[in-house]
Amino acid sequence: QVQLVESGGGLVQAGGSLRLSCAASGRTFSNYAMGWFRQAPGKEREFVAAITWSGLSSDYTDSMKGRFTISRDNAKNTAYLQMNSLKPEDTATYYCATTKGRWLSIRISEYVYWGQGTQVTVSS
Repeated sequence: QVQLVESGGGLVQAGGSLRLSCAASGRTFSNYAMGWFRQAPGKEREFVAAITWSGLSSDYTDSMKGRFTISRDNAKNTAYLQMNSLKPEDTATYYCATTKGRWLSIRISEYVYWGQGTQVTVSS
């Protein structure tokens, strides 16, 4: 079992930045790939970014490439999502999640442990 707690969300103006954190506890964090997802009101949860267990490889949804950066610090059992050049359409609840394996996935079905989410609101 892995427990995940997101933080760092808030209200920001368009063009601004936020850094989300995902603190993990429980089973060995460094064994698992991590992902960030988001869900806007009335929409399905969607993939944002993912990173392998080692942090050496990552992947992003095309619309986030160049604006968002996923990273992790296994010594701190924490993953991060740096979000720059935020747009109103980035407004959503952001969730972190882990798979049961080391290799990243863009498939939501591969993620088994989830945090409660943190709200990000971008004003125009």
